Amino acid sequence: MKHLLNLLAAVALLVWGTHLVRTGVLRVFGANLRKILVQSMRNRFTAALSGIGVTALVQSSTATSLMTSSFVGQGLVTLPAALAVMRGADVGTALISVLFSADLSWLSPMFIFVGVVLFITRSATVAGRVGRVLIGLGLMLLALQLVVEATEPLFSSPAIRALLASINSDVLLEITIGSVLAIVAYSSLAVVLLVAAMATSNVVPLDVALGLVLGANLGSGLLAVLTTAKSAVSVRQVTIGNLLFKVLGVAIVAPFVGLWIRYVQPQLPNQTHGVVLFHLAFNVVISVGFIGLTQWVAKLVTHILPEPQQPAGTTRPHHLDPSALSTPSLAISNAAREALHQADVVETMLIGTLDVIRNNDLRLAQELRQLDDTVDQLYSAIKYYMTRISREALGEEESRRWTDIISFTINMEQIGDIIERVIIDVEDKKIKPQRNFSEAGMAEIVELHGRLVANLRLSMSVFLNGNVRDAQKLLEEKARFRDLERAYATTHLDRLSDRTTLSIETSSLHIDLISDLKRINSHICSIAYPILESAGALAPSRLRESRLGNIEG
Repeated sequence: MKHLLNLLAAVALLVWGTHLVRTGVLRVFGANLRKILVQSMRNRFTAALSGIGVTALVQSSTATSLMTSSFVGQGLVTLPAALAVMRGADVGTALISVLFSADLSWLSPMFIFVGVVLFITRSATVAGRVGRVLIGLGLMLLALQLVVEATEPLFSSPAIRALLASINSDVLLEITIGSVLAIVAYSSLAVVLLVAAMATSNVVPLDVALGLVLGANLGSGLLAVLTTAKSAVSVRQVTIGNLLFKVLGVAIVAPFVGLWIRYVQPQLPNQTHGVVLFHLAFNVVISVGFIGLTQWVAKLVTHILPEPQQPAGTTRPHHLDPSALSTPSLAISNAAREALHQADVVETMLIGTLDVIRNNDLRLAQELRQLDDTVDQLYSAIKYYMTRISREALGEEESRRWTDIISFTINMEQIGDIIERVIIDVEDKKIKPQRNFSEAGMAEIVELHGRLVANLRLSMSVFLNGNVRDAQKLLEEKARFRDLERAYATTHLDRLSDRTTLSIETSSLHIDLISDLKRINSHICSIAYPILESAGALAPSRLRESRLGNIEG
């Protein structure tokens, strides 16, 4: 029992080490890895090379698959290019297994020691995150040693050997077991390294080990499909296409396992090399051989799993991909895109409000009020999605971005509420009593409304790009709008003094309306504060204009 627990603990340590390396690399290089993947997809061959490089860093073809499928879901890359990336990703994880199969035990204590020192002393910096990666690498190397030590006494038992012998020469069973292990461990790399260690200790015959390796490859494809099961269709198309490649590869290679044992294995120094090099050869062969089929497989997957036709004006969240949550930098990007979608809905409401005021359009008023429900739903969806992003996994800049997104969506939700109340007031105080604003009063409302729309669009640009000069301009517009609101309130009172009939009838609505427009503008302009504060350009009571002059947008 003790030996079994030792083996389970060693396997768990191997999986945990792989997880630490993957999450650590994503924290340090997450944004850059996304840029590399997107920029490299000009053709299938550069896409495959980028897949090799990214997967070698994150040590998980599943992580690369999830990142790539998210890009397809956002419309950043095409499905054939994403499938080409996955061909390279499989080679990348195979190369890592070859590297770790070498005798690197001497590196384990050094990696763990240096990693712990960096992580404890500088946990909030890039050095601390690199330390996390080193800890993971050290634990993986240590775990491999423990696996070998734990398997020797455990599998010397006659009962265990008889059990393992029962799966000998049953390729389908071996593939099934390997697939299950890869899914449970959330890492085909960990399973391949475990199988290599077991083969070295003569725990399993080499033919069984190679069958388990094929199963681990198939399991990594199944794992990605299961992880994205609730994602958008465009995201699932990538993982299903990748799984089709793996199924085809396993079906072609499985009958030739005996040839590897007969002709290739005798040329290799030991069983470990036989397992990891078979894993590498399998992925190189199917990646090189199948890379020309990416267009064909993409068409097949699109036919099997077509994207549903979304009705015009659909209000569901477009970019909140759950599979991206394992890559915090990507999830932050998704949330920002969804926040801009929410702002687009608010802009539609704001533009339509002027048509309601001008034309007394009750039908349009009803439609705009319903859009406020959409704004509220998007706010709730973004907020829930953001709470699922691990704050510990975010760097300093991404943490600020997290806060900016929350602040932006709150402001958009509050603007939607104010617009809804404005429309209700216009219905009750203007449309139903059949009243109209004076010509001068209407001109003032049109002027304020035009400035609001322009400021909203500027605020969306500030939120997207973080441009300091645009943020400064937004706060300057806030002051101008406040001055206009005061001036128009005064001119309205002058019209009342002149006993202008239309002004008297709509006086309450007019005053409330320009006040509400000023409140909307305040919410719009408040988006500039976090940008200016992070740039050190915001004083408690005023902008540090002299300092801003030296800051480039």
